[in-house]
Amino acid sequence: MKFAFPDIVCKEGETLLVTGSSGVGKTTLLHLLGGLLRPESGEITIDKTVVNSFSERKLDHFRGKNIGLVLQQSYFIEAFTVLENVALASWLATGKQRTEKAKQLLEHLDLANHLHKLPSQLSIGQQQRVSIARALINEPKLLLADEPTSSLDDENAFKVADLLEQLAQEFKTALVIVTHDSRLKQRFSNQISLS
Repeated sequence: MKFAFPDIVCKEGETLLVTGSSGVGKTTLLHLLGGLLRPESGEITIDKTVVNSFSERKLDHFRGKNIGLVLQQSYFIEAFTVLENVALASWLATGKQRTEKAKQLLEHLDLANHLHKLPSQLSIGQQQRVSIARALINEPKLLLADEPTSSLDDENAFKVADLLEQLAQEFKTALVIVTHDSRLKQRFSNQISLS
């Protein structure tokens, strides 16, 4: 199956909502932007760097330092605490375990009392916030969120949307949210719909 995507621009501190029904390529687009897939044609430029020409190794290194991913499923290391899971993301990308930075992010996301818990001891909403902290630990240029509100009730869905937008502005990160959650259509004015 082939997809053709329009040109997409999202500047630092901005949020772009990408909507569309199931099967139109939203997750494929997110994987292309995150360097998890390579396009057959066209360019993916992040912070003036064309990333689709990189070798796998160089792309992994670039992704770790410049792209934060908040996926539908959190994929934590279950034997590690919340703090260790977030700090591990910094170690994998930079070789340095930024435990203090991880603590600050988790505190900022109202998770100070959960640092030493296992991910399985958290609610879905708390796990979502841990995923956001992990995605932000390396201060990425681009934050990609795949269906970040799909498993949340209305109140928590809007809290997560507000939080993502606030953090994107605070960290000067371009935020792309890919979703079919119609609740978010009224929340963000900068959006495109794939069909």
